[in-house]
Amino acid sequence: MSNAQTSHNEDRILEKALTNKIIDDYFDHTQSWLRAILRMCIFSLANLDGQSVIIVECPNQAVAKRLSRKTYPFRGLVYYLTDNLTGCDRTLFCYQEVKDGTWHCFDTSTNSWKSLNHVQSWTTFTDS
Repeated sequence: MSNAQTSHNEDRILEKALTNKIIDDYFDHTQSWLRAILRMCIFSLANLDGQSVIIVECPNQAVAKRLSRKTYPFRGLVYYLTDNLTGCDRTLFCYQEVKDGTWHCFDTSTNSWKSLNHVQSWTTFTDS
């Protein structure tokens, strides 16, 4: 879900550092299984529809689905990262379909799964 203006490798290094920092600081007191699963993911911040959103890129569908059922620890994470107390606690748990490259994301604002064909454009969500 990298930005076209930065190289993919630079994005991954920055996003992995952000992920590790979030896990170490914010999820320090959560269950060890959750921290282990989160270490397989990549966190990034995006702005969708004027809202700050946490995007959790999961390595596969199983991890995304498990995290989508465990959204409580993610509440307030946007506030923690941005100090925006008037924002929302929206999180997207995403995985990429291997066969066609389509991204599938669970959106906590609607509690539903959506498909995304172009990762550069977060406004191209289509209902699944």
